[in-house]
Amino acid sequence: MSNFKYCLNASTIMTTDIMTQIDVAQKTGFTAIELWFDHIDTFVNEGKGSVADIRQALDDNGLAVPTCIYLGDWFDTEGDAYAVALEEIKRRLEIAAAVGAPHVIAGPPAGKACYETGARHYRELLELGEPFGVKPSMEFLGFVEQLNTIEDALEVMEKSGRSDATTILDPFHIFRGGGELESISRLHASQIAVSHFNDVPAEPAREVQHDKDRVWPGDGIFDLQRYLQLITETGYDGYLSLELFREDHWAADPYDVVAEGFDKMVAVVEG
Repeated sequence: MSNFKYCLNASTIMTTDIMTQIDVAQKTGFTAIELWFDHIDTFVNEGKGSVADIRQALDDNGLAVPTCIYLGDWFDTEGDAYAVALEEIKRRLEIAAAVGAPHVIAGPPAGKACYETGARHYRELLELGEPFGVKPSMEFLGFVEQLNTIEDALEVMEKSGRSDATTILDPFHIFRGGGELESISRLHASQIAVSHFNDVPAEPAREVQHDKDRVWPGDGIFDLQRYLQLITETGYDGYLSLELFREDHWAADPYDVVAEGFDKMVAVVEG
């Protein structure tokens, strides 16, 4: 029996409204859900309810929220653009606190950027999060030009000078970025905000894969058993969050899709 906890990333049913996302997660066996700020904003801006209503639904369904997704435009912006980004980040930190998320995911830049600047800004994000009790976590993305491996994430985390710096692990991004799976051993549990969970196909080639190419755990070629062994050895026993971005899944019944995903995930993790 695994010590991991099972979470649904709302990206897996991205086109489903947030209240249905919450209901789907609970009914299919998950104990947590990662929420997207865009979905929260849509719910509120369309007059369907408040952030407090979302929190009530989460509580009624017994669901934790490991992270909210995501913070952008922070890494390498300067001047007025950076000031604007920080205002939006503060708004999102407040929302994350209201739904009970201990972390928010901070995305990397798409192109090349100065790691010294990014590290300084990441330190500032962590400082901004303190009054809210929410820690921004710096994600590396395998398909961006830079900051696409565990080593890249660690460099920025270490340069930030913050002992509470964290990243997000994800089999797809480790594979797509061309980094070493064994680099997980360079982390300890307190540096992992959450582990996303998915698999990668044999085709197309690694260098051209993108989010839409992810497949269910166990349906691809990634060594998920070694992945699980390595993150366990760090001491991590938190959430594995099922994260796919497939339009065929978005077009199908979300309850059926997520039930299949949950079963696939448990089969891999618990064997």
